[in-house]
Amino acid sequence: MFCTKCGNENVFKSGFVKGEQRFRCKACGRQFVPTRQHGKSETQKLTAILLYINGLSLRTIAQLMSITTTAVLKWVRQYALLNYEKPQPQQNTTAIVIELDEVWHYLKFKKTSFGFGKHIVALPTGSLTGNVGSEIAKHFKGCWIGFADEM
Repeated sequence: MFCTKCGNENVFKSGFVKGEQRFRCKACGRQFVPTRQHGKSETQKLTAILLYINGLSLRTIAQLMSITTTAVLKWVRQYALLNYEKPQPQQNTTAIVIELDEVWHYLKFKKTSFGFGKHIVALPTGSLTGNVGSEIAKHFKGCWIGFADEM
């Protein structure tokens, strides 16, 4: 028998809890019941993550599996940290900055009005393709602020 906290094998019996033998560690004083399981199994966690990846909401998953939404969120975040790499930004790239009001001039309409200030969209240089991309690039060639003139 080993302590669940420090791993020491010097433990002694310390009564019963809910009909199961309780033990106490002589080194750290922790009380524990070795047969008691805490938390959900890895299978249940991976099932919840798979459901989230396939589009179910955190709340729906929590209701289906009878757990809290906070637990599902923690599992998803932990899985993402362990399994996904954050892409590194490319070196020597330029960006195109377009104010949405400038886009309105080209498109001739504005669908929504925003709160305060002007919203800005930053596009990577190679993302504008086809006729639309070249037309926008011609129209806004003089509007680039502090970026290379490579159009």
